[in-house]
Order: sequence, then C-alpha cells, then structure tokens
Amino acid sequence: MLNKPTSKKFTLVQISDCHLFADRDGLHHQANVYQNFKKVLLAIKAQPSIDAIVFTGDLTQDHSEASYELFVQTFKECEISTPVYYVAGNHDDYSSLQRYLSQAPFCQDKVIENEHWQVMLLESKSATPAGMFNLTEGKLLAKSMAANKNQLIFMHHHAIDVGYFIDNHGLNNQAEFQCFLAQHPSIAAVACGHIHQALSLTIKLPKKSLSLYSCPATSIQFDVNADIAKSNGQPPGYRLFTLAENKQLTTQVYYV
Repeated sequence: MLNKPTSKKFTLVQISDCHLFADRDGLHHQANVYQNFKKVLLAIKAQPSIDAIVFTGDLTQDHSEASYELFVQTFKECEISTPVYYVAGNHDDYSSLQRYLSQAPFCQDKVIENEHWQVMLLESKSATPAGMFNLTEGKLLAKSMAANKNQLIFMHHHAIDVGYFIDNHGLNNQAEFQCFLAQHPSIAAVACGHIHQALSLTIKLPKKSLSLYSCPATSIQFDVNADIAKSNGQPPGYRLFTLAENKQLTTQVYYV
C-alpha cells in the first residue's frame, strides 16, 4: 500500500549516513555519531508539517545488530511519528534493515505519492562498497511511474562523479542508470547520500539535464581535499525537499 499525503504541497526530509555503533559513545573520526544523529532528529521534529522522512543508507559503522537497535531507539527517544522510508547503504545489511525497521514509524514501501508527485526509492547496494544500478529493479520501479506526475528518485550512491576520493565507491554503471533516466522524462531529480556533503550537481542527459542533490551526513562531513575519509569539521545536517502542486521542486540544507 502506498502512502499518499493529502496536502497539495509535499514536504519531506532526507537523512543519511549515520554510521552508528552498538555503543552510544562510539566515535567516527572523533565525532559522537549517536549524539549527532539525535541532534538531527530533534531538529527535524521541530520542523512544521513534514509528510515523510527518507533515510538513504549507511545506518551502521560497526555492522552490529545493536547499532540497528540504537537507530530505532533514537527515533523513539525523539518521539518521531512521521513515516520513515529507507534504502540500504553499502555498510548496511538489507535483511537487518527489514527486520529492525519493520514497525511504525518505519515503512517498507518503495513509492510515496500524492496527487502531483511520486517519491521513488531505488536500491543501489552491491557486493562491494561501490554501487550498482539494477536494471530489473529499475523496470519494476518504472511500472509504478504515473505519466501525469513528476518523480523524485532517492538512492544511496551518487550517479555521477563528484571529484574527490568517494568516487572510488560511486555508482559502477553510471551510463546504464543515465540511460534509464533518459527513458523516463517525468523524472524531475535524483537525491543521494554516501558522499557526506550537501551538493547540487547536474546529470547531463542527451535531451535534458537533471539535478542531483546529495545530503549532508548526520555523522560527519567529508573533507573533499583529502585522499581518504576525513572530517572537515562541519556539523551534522539534513536536507528538506518541498514538492509543489505546480510540479516545482525546492530544497534547503540544514546543519545543527
């Protein structure tokens, strides 16, 4: 069953890359990622009229079952009742996500829609840290696309290179994904996590261009001048999308 927000304006929040540990005191590049994650959720709770939250992966850093439990518990602590949708990051185990994120506010649907928009969740996790666009899954998602609506696609991996070390673990088959985008002109934009930065980039297709929006991590933001993962000292953050009745998309980044 699809979640159908009733308001003409569709407002959602994207969060990504929590990198939690079993221990609430666990540090990721010297940052307490649990405390950072909790700050972000409390800031989102203070936002008015959020229809949905989309989590774009990398819940865990230590791959422990307890880190998944902590993720769920933090939503309870912050009293988040807004529906939460998700895709897997390269660090995540999809079966663990399904097992632990199985009750409200978590939802396992891949499409969220209202009268004018469809928000579509696309898995990009592969057997390596890099991503892979699965053509079979893409075809299944395409069957859900309504010609009279715009689509916003969320995924974990970035679909084009961003110019720093994380490109070593980007989407392996970018050309195939871009071909998919070109075949569906109602797709308005793509949003991703993974790169630990809030960027607005352009995906150039044969007949048009699409915006690619990335999300700041709730854990740390990467130093784009470093050769390996390193914090640049920016605070944790999230991205807010407003999808309007006239099919216009606006987005804003918040740091806390």
